[in-house]
Amino acid sequence: MSLLPAIAAIVIGFALLVWSADKFVLGASNTARIFGLPPLIVGVVIVGIGTSAPEMLVSAIAAMDGKTGLSIGNAIGSNITNIGLILGFTALFYPLIVNSRLIKREIPVLLIIMALSWWFLSDGHLAFFEGAFLLSGMVLMIAYATWEATSNKDDAYSQELLDEIPEEISKNAALMWLLVGIVILIASSKVLVWGAVEVAVHFGLSELIIGLTIIAIGTSLPELAATFAAARKQEFDLAVGNVIGSNTFNLLGVMALPGLIHPSSFDTLALTRDYPVMIVLTVALLVFAIGFKRGKPGGINRFEGFLLLAAYTAYMVYLGISS
Repeated sequence: MSLLPAIAAIVIGFALLVWSADKFVLGASNTARIFGLPPLIVGVVIVGIGTSAPEMLVSAIAAMDGKTGLSIGNAIGSNITNIGLILGFTALFYPLIVNSRLIKREIPVLLIIMALSWWFLSDGHLAFFEGAFLLSGMVLMIAYATWEATSNKDDAYSQELLDEIPEEISKNAALMWLLVGIVILIASSKVLVWGAVEVAVHFGLSELIIGLTIIAIGTSLPELAATFAAARKQEFDLAVGNVIGSNTFNLLGVMALPGLIHPSSFDTLALTRDYPVMIVLTVALLVFAIGFKRGKPGGINRFEGFLLLAAYTAYMVYLGISS
């Protein structure tokens, strides 16, 4: 069987996924603004969910097709990609300085969420109740992040969030882009999942491996664009905050969907091989971001960015060899 249709589906699916996620954020943020939501809430909730929309839609479509391994691989792989590839690559060009107190508090919370998610997954099966609990946690985290941002309006991260809210457009245009964004997000996710599964079948790869690699990299493209753009504008707290917020959404929102939609067992290599990599990279981010030099802010310098990128590359090579 020719691989050309599957490869074309992956390329087109990724392109439409990134484009529609951007239009969804444009439409949703303006719709929220029309209904009187404060700018900071728009920034935290709408923009935050919008950048994680590709992962959530792909995970939902894969779960509907019974591809639980692909969904879980997407969540874990996206988190590894966000820290190792996106922050590592960005820091090589723009050393990331972290001044925000909010970000330094959110990384330990992310580690606690990782521990909770691992406990749910530890029996090799994600149940409906566990998926519902994770999704409830996402709602609570959104509420908590909103409360923190609005309570600390002078924090560097809160200020940079306001700068990222899309430009104002008319009500009709907002509703149009909201609808177009949702429809194309769903359609492109279906196309992408189909292409990825076809490639996996052709090469004899597991759904987990496809989720950890091709799907994770592709669905993380919006985060790469947002993080690099923020760093280029010297909005370093926002660059790191984008990744932390996305990783939190991945564990609570993306990971929840296969449990809610198609509770089933999955390849336990996700726990013994991939989850530890995600934890190690997150701990490294915590150490870099907090910083231990008195009088100096934390952050990710070029050497630390190189270490993150090297760890990600080594992990990808290992996956390629082992599969």
